[in-house]
Amino acid sequence: MYVLLVASAFNSLTQRVHAELRDHGHHVAVELAFPGASLADAVRAHRPDLVIAPMLRTAIPEEVWAAHTCLVVHPGPVGDRGPSSLDRAVQDGEPRWGVTVLQANAEMDAGDVWASAECPLPPVGKSDLYRGEIADAALEAVLLAVERFASGTYTPQPQAGGHARPLLRQEDRRIDWEHDTTDDVLRVLRAADSQPGVRDDLLGGAWYLHGGHREEQLRGRPGRLLATRAGALCRATADGAVWIPELRAARRLPGGPAAPKLPAVLALADRLPPLPEVPAPGPCGPGRAHWSDIGYHEEGQAGFLSFAFPGGAMSTAHCRRLLDAYRAALTRPTTVLVLGGGRDFFSNGIHLGVIDAAADPAEESWANINAMNDLVEAVLTTTDRLVVSALGGNAAAGGAMLALAADEVWCRSGVVLNPHYRLMGLHGSEYWTYTLPRRVGPALADRLTTEALPLSAAAAHGLGLVDRTVPCPPGDFTGETQRLALRLAALPATASRIAGKKAARERDEARRPLADHRRAELAPMRQTFFDPDAPYHALRRAFVRKERPAATPFHLSGSAAGPRAVTGLAAPDAAPAPDCC
Repeated sequence: MYVLLVASAFNSLTQRVHAELRDHGHHVAVELAFPGASLADAVRAHRPDLVIAPMLRTAIPEEVWAAHTCLVVHPGPVGDRGPSSLDRAVQDGEPRWGVTVLQANAEMDAGDVWASAECPLPPVGKSDLYRGEIADAALEAVLLAVERFASGTYTPQPQAGGHARPLLRQEDRRIDWEHDTTDDVLRVLRAADSQPGVRDDLLGGAWYLHGGHREEQLRGRPGRLLATRAGALCRATADGAVWIPELRAARRLPGGPAAPKLPAVLALADRLPPLPEVPAPGPCGPGRAHWSDIGYHEEGQAGFLSFAFPGGAMSTAHCRRLLDAYRAALTRPTTVLVLGGGRDFFSNGIHLGVIDAAADPAEESWANINAMNDLVEAVLTTTDRLVVSALGGNAAAGGAMLALAADEVWCRSGVVLNPHYRLMGLHGSEYWTYTLPRRVGPALADRLTTEALPLSAAAAHGLGLVDRTVPCPPGDFTGETQRLALRLAALPATASRIAGKKAARERDEARRPLADHRRAELAPMRQTFFDPDAPYHALRRAFVRKERPAATPFHLSGSAAGPRAVTGLAAPDAAPAPDCC
């Protein structure tokens, strides 16, 4: 079938629906809904067999749903209605939730049900859940609904009962630091992550707080700032304390753009009083008691270097700290070193928010890309053990290339990959001209970076980008990764693979040195960064400030004359895929 996705943004869920529908053989295009633009005209030009709205903030016009079957993905169970469904579920501490695929009609979220799926709601941030458990349930329901629609025999079921709940506003999210417990504060923070944040007064200014993690030991007068760690602030609650990783300035000029989210310490800058930098007191990482954005632990002959940066963005400081941690991990007597392994984003590359807020964005861009390159180079030149990239969440641009630097890439089955840079107006770096062609060959490498379309984990595996997909819920990925890593470390073939790494690296170096790849990649990057008229600067600002594009990008919508040709999946060429365990 020809399926048209209508969405307010090409966000993570829309990308996953796009990628997995293509995997199932459907032709897919996208139209973004803009204020003042005619969605009806756009849909009419495509002539789709089916319209799906994975994430739409506005109602579908009657002239569209009257002419086409339009399926709306609602992040709530059957009967739930309203724009803050998932926010309210998280803030209320619901243990289970669901996703409903319903047919658009005159009443928002009240149409007949084509499919639904339930899911657990573990105590993590809303955006993490949205990319994890909610996305898994959404795809289960969407694929079932599409199958039912294609059969031509299914009759959707009317909703019985249900009620619409109003938008969750800032007054409903307000934190009372004097009286709210840590559990209360975390529920509020998690329900607003990553948007809209929780508005609060801090050090004489108005800020939106983004993210929240429990502190196990530090205590103080409720509301007081206690310490810093890796750019985050620790703030006391009525019975404990929480870590807040990011802040966003609430005040802006009339008609001006929203301020970017920044590491909390960087955002406060000179406002911040002297506070102790308190490192995590013990092992940290997925499943560990103490919060830090970087953690390391060992199990037998396997080392696990975890990292979790908000939004997957890696600033210059993030990259340098992770490189230090990587070098420290290399001093340990392990056979396998796993990078990542958490449940959410692996990495999305350089930190556009920190760059945009810098006094000199060009210089910060240059520092950031070089710090990313240093990290990737360290992975590429590790020859005394096997390195595994474990992606429990999505990866894009330089973050995808960081993953490809490892000997093996393992992805949770729900991961979406975007191995390209073009949409930010960049040539790209992180040694992608070495790592991408060696996995898929030069022809497909060129096509992937030019088409700039998302790939599901299954499609990436089929193309050779990924060595293993791990079909498990988000919360089980860390445990599954550890099990697989221990098994890999114990395999007899692993020792011989490690023995052959040094010789293979030397052969590749003789063929074309890594330094040559780096120079060739960084030359156009530097030219772009330091050219004030380069599209990168406007694209970066638009991304950071969440400005909407003027029209749906052509690579998503195609042309009305030939929409069925816009999303054919590239076929792999003759390049062999790496061995895997």
